[in-house]
Amino acid sequence: MTGTAGTRAPKDPAARRALQAAQAALSAEHAAVYGYGVVGARAAQERAAEAREAYAAHRARRDAMSRAVRDLGGVPEAAAAGYALPFAVNDADAAVRLAAELEARVAAVYADLVGAAGGALRGEAAGALKEAAVRAVRWRHGGGVAFPGLTERNASATPGVSPDRT
Repeated sequence: MTGTAGTRAPKDPAARRALQAAQAALSAEHAAVYGYGVVGARAAQERAAEAREAYAAHRARRDAMSRAVRDLGGVPEAAAAGYALPFAVNDADAAVRLAAELEARVAAVYADLVGAAGGALRGEAAGALKEAAVRAVRWRHGGGVAFPGLTERNASATPGVSPDRT
């Protein structure tokens, strides 16, 4: 039985929800890796190390989510060749705003995965949610939200950075 692209849908509804949420987290990580390439190119010198650390963290999470999708019986979706950014990133201030936006979007999909998964994957998703929330606060210079991932999800009609398939 086939579900979404690149997925062999499990019969169990809970397993299907976990797989869909893991695929969404993988997609968000692909977008974050791409986005941090832009952030790194535009970030001010004093934030460059922070951008590199976040880039490496998202690459590691992307790889972990690929494994999780396989463990759930799915086929990990590949990264798009490019992603449409939510706004133009022409300077260091815009790079910081992009980094905060990427982290908020990643937190939102991990919040969904926490709700859909169980066991070790739920714990991994909770850790990823926490890490994204902490990075978002750091990029925002201390401004955060009480429940990271939830407020951002409700405020945005289009979660995640969308693939640019042109």
